Amino acid sequence: MAEAQRIDGKAVAARIVDGVKAGVAKLTGETGVVPGLAVVIVGEDPASQVYVGSKAKMASECGFKSIKHELPAETSEETLLKVVRDLNEDPEVHGILVQLPLPEHVDEAKVIQTIDPDKDVDGFHLINVGRLSTGDTAAAFVPCTPAGSMLLIREVLGDDLSGKNAVIVGRSNIVGKPMAQLLLAANATVTIAHSRTKDLAGVCRGADILVAAVGRPEMLTGDYVKDGAVVVDVGINRIEAPEKGLKEDGTPKTRLVGDVNYAEAAAKAAAITPVPGGVGPMTIAMLMANTLRSACRAAGTTPPAL
Repeated sequence: MAEAQRIDGKAVAARIVDGVKAGVAKLTGETGVVPGLAVVIVGEDPASQVYVGSKAKMASECGFKSIKHELPAETSEETLLKVVRDLNEDPEVHGILVQLPLPEHVDEAKVIQTIDPDKDVDGFHLINVGRLSTGDTAAAFVPCTPAGSMLLIREVLGDDLSGKNAVIVGRSNIVGKPMAQLLLAANATVTIAHSRTKDLAGVCRGADILVAAVGRPEMLTGDYVKDGAVVVDVGINRIEAPEKGLKEDGTPKTRLVGDVNYAEAAAKAAAITPVPGGVGPMTIAMLMANTLRSACRAAGTTPPAL
């Protein structure tokens, strides 16, 4: 069997971002409205700092007003909720993103549910979850990682997935469940599998579309993949890579891998997303697209189709 098509998330994300930039120029030119994205980060978690930095940089590149609230780790829940409520009331803010995880003394669910659903560009508010689960994908803000994954699937298979069996490994509220809703809306037959699924490899081998979102490095081997399947790897895991040598502190250097063993899966799949360079770039691109949609709605204009 021929080597699998490598689904280039960077290229698709760049196309989305170009569309966002054009949409911002049109919106601002016609209405004077500049999309505003506010990012709130609590504490000094290094990975969160990197994510927030890349989101803010992309927002500026797209022509957004980029607002960043950096709060110390000991910030009280009430102080954080006040920041969110103030952003809800700010007409220049169209998207609010609270970077997760939050410190243990803060109730994440309470914070997320305090965000105005019409500014919830992460798609985590229960109102947006409800819109998506009832099939109202036009009104819902869809979580960015599943939304981006869905676009990559459409790159290969088109918009109508009738007759396709899709298996999602992972049942999180952030990826697994919304991914299932998107696939159902595209007419796929959907199975959500997880750590308690009996004969997980056998279930996965029935998938024409296999989405891995379990957070375990290279867990899905070639034995999980049906010949000719489309494989979307949502996982981002850092593992030791002694072959790359040692860091200054004497510990092995690391590399990023997904939840899928890429080499084994690529030998059987028709198409597969790499890690890095697959779903990752799509997540930030879809955040920009959601923010533009929110700004267009606020201005009373029709958001562009991206």
